[in-house]
Amino acid sequence: MKLTKLTSVLVLAGSSVFGQYKMEPAAALPENLPAVLTPLLLKQGTRIVGPDGVFCEIWFRSTPPPATAVKEDSVTLTGVAHGAFMGVIRFPSRGYDRRGQSVNPGLYTLRLSFFPQNGDHQGVAPQRDFLLLSPIADDPDPSLTPNFDTLSALSKKASGTPHPAVLSMWKADIEFKPGFEKLGDSDWVLQLKVAGTPIAVVVVGKAEG
Repeated sequence: MKLTKLTSVLVLAGSSVFGQYKMEPAAALPENLPAVLTPLLLKQGTRIVGPDGVFCEIWFRSTPPPATAVKEDSVTLTGVAHGAFMGVIRFPSRGYDRRGQSVNPGLYTLRLSFFPQNGDHQGVAPQRDFLLLSPIADDPDPSLTPNFDTLSALSKKASGTPHPAVLSMWKADIEFKPGFEKLGDSDWVLQLKVAGTPIAVVVVGKAEG
């Protein structure tokens, strides 16, 4: 999916809210990481630094996620099971998700999900792929692949609202270029390979819809 497609459907918040961001290596895994997750993750993560310091640090998995045949419309990461553990994210201070929901400082799992086709998410993104955040203490088993309702309930513990905490993502296309760049007025997109698959994640930026 081309990054330019994203701008045609999102109503973005003003660029003055988000400022300038950059990517740095985050070499060490988090100290409070459960031991069961350590062998699954890349030893070198990605640190996103903004105007007020470190916004977040992300470590994606180094091994292929659980595979399955995905037969759903508008899904780009086909072949990966819904609910698959994809990595962890740490917010050293208060952060926010794709909806602009506040996320408390701490460590969270990232699991693949597809938002439902029920009319409540029109215009949010051209694809249905998302990463849902869950408090790591409540999500101890990376081998599980929870269904949408189970994962959604877990992720609501991260947002503290009736809506899960989410990051927009998709499988990158042939124009994939590893790195971190600004898209449109306020979206900052991280592109990298997760277990050999190129993906793009909107790490910073709020969508209205």
